[in-house]
Amino acid sequence: MKEIDLPQILKVIENYKLVGNCKNIHINNARTITSANEHSIVWLKPNHKYSNKLLKNTKAKLIICHTDMEEEGLNKCLVKVEKPKLIFTRVLNHFFVKKQSWGIHPSAIIHEEAILEEPVYIGPNCTIGAVKIGKNSVINGNCVLYDNVTIGSNVIIHAGTVIGADGFGYSRNDSGEFELFPHIGSVIIEDHVEIGSNTCIDRGSLDNTIIKKGTKIDNLVHIAHNVVVGEHSAVIANAMIGGSVKISDYAWVAPSVAIMNQLNIGESATIGLGAVLTKDVPKNEVWVGSPARPLKQFIEIQNKLKKSL
Repeated sequence: MKEIDLPQILKVIENYKLVGNCKNIHINNARTITSANEHSIVWLKPNHKYSNKLLKNTKAKLIICHTDMEEEGLNKCLVKVEKPKLIFTRVLNHFFVKKQSWGIHPSAIIHEEAILEEPVYIGPNCTIGAVKIGKNSVINGNCVLYDNVTIGSNVIIHAGTVIGADGFGYSRNDSGEFELFPHIGSVIIEDHVEIGSNTCIDRGSLDNTIIKKGTKIDNLVHIAHNVVVGEHSAVIANAMIGGSVKISDYAWVAPSVAIMNQLNIGESATIGLGAVLTKDVPKNEVWVGSPARPLKQFIEIQNKLKKSL
């Protein structure tokens, strides 16, 4: 990669302060602060307990860090910002991420009634039903989109994901056999959503399954029928969201969480790692454990258990 100088980098950064030796800075790669060389750009996590040691030992000359970081006379250039990881992300996306190619891979199977708003990318071995896909969306290889699914604009769906299959809804007949409850709803994925690899999102039974704008869903997640996930929420790897669950905006569902059917998760709530949720969660609260409960209550119970041992 050709060299990038500091003035080029600063054009994509707002509200920064330069500290230290910032003359003749040229970079050609981005790395972690421990693996960097003198031509790397790196970022330093705010309030890291080893911040000073990391800064002293890194070979990088250009470091994006928090405004509170002190340079301490080192021969380095610090770009001080309020959100160093976010700014580093923007620099990487601008200079180091390969631009998306567009088009349909020859091995993809596209239904004749599918509506694709160009530009889009459909990867190898995808099966695309009678769906609508908005512009600038990317469907990576081996994905399956069933009929009647709607994908918004600027959506990324990673390899192996299945969207729009029937949910797990059955009724037993008089002989004790299962009969499938019809799933005649759809799946609606709004704009700027990203969905990880090997994730399954079921279609609604009567209502729709909806993933609202800006939400990020990790790999290996299962989202059942009629679920609504609010705007700018996160659902992390191996989570299982039961049928008809409603997750409000800006919620955080940690890895390996299981949420029972028909529950409601409030705005900006956090569900901790491996929690099993059996009750509604109010907004702004943190719930953990199995069964999940408010964090304060969970800590109190843990302390009592320790004292009883």
